[in-house]
Parts: sequence; C-alpha cells; structure tokens
Amino acid sequence: MKRHFTDLDLNRSVGNLLRLGVIFSVITSFIGFIKLFFEGFEMPKDYALLEVPVGTIWQSFFASLSRLEGMGIIQLGILLLILTPLVRIIFALVGYIKEKDYTYVIVSAIVLGIMLVSFLMGFAH
Repeated sequence: MKRHFTDLDLNRSVGNLLRLGVIFSVITSFIGFIKLFFEGFEMPKDYALLEVPVGTIWQSFFASLSRLEGMGIIQLGILLLILTPLVRIIFALVGYIKEKDYTYVIVSAIVLGIMLVSFLMGFAH
C-alpha cells in the first residue's frame, strides 16, 4: 500500500531538519570551544592581528579543520548553522515536488535562487 505524502509529513520533516541542523551546529561549536580552550588560545590585544590575507579564507579554514584545531571546528559549526536554512529550502522544494504543489515549487525555487545569489555575491567581494 502506497502512503500519500501530506503537508503534516513535510512540516514535521522540515522541523526535524532545522532542529538537527541547529543541534549539530551547537555540538560542533561547543567541541571547538573546548578544544580551543585546551589549546591555550588568547585573544590578541591588537585585533588587526586577526586578519586573514585576502583569498585564503577557505584555505585557512580547511587547513585548520584538517589539523582539528579548535578554531576550525568552531568555524565548521558556524558553517553548519549557515547552511541549515539553505538545506531546508532544498528539502521543502523536494517535498513540494512530491506533493505536486507547483505554486510552492516556484516560490521555493525563487527563494533558493535568491539565497544562492546572495551567498555567491558574498564570496565575490
């Protein structure tokens, strides 16, 4: 027997996705803060020392994460938190396609497009 996908199913799934995204983000960031504490990190007196050279932000993020440094783990947690709404829109879009609710498919696609453009514009600067 084939079960019909309902609005309630979609809302529960999207709610669970958002909860999981936030929970994973918080846990990841907390682990990073603990690791950073044991690494002996101290804030510099001159905040200009925190600058990362232009064009190497992703390289320094992946290098820090590959060494399992606290700062890289915290940044991963923040990235998970940022990507959660994007994944939610993709998840809802798939759900609306399954429901054959084409009005919401179009709206979700427009919102997804706006989010992607805004993310990509942020990288261009």
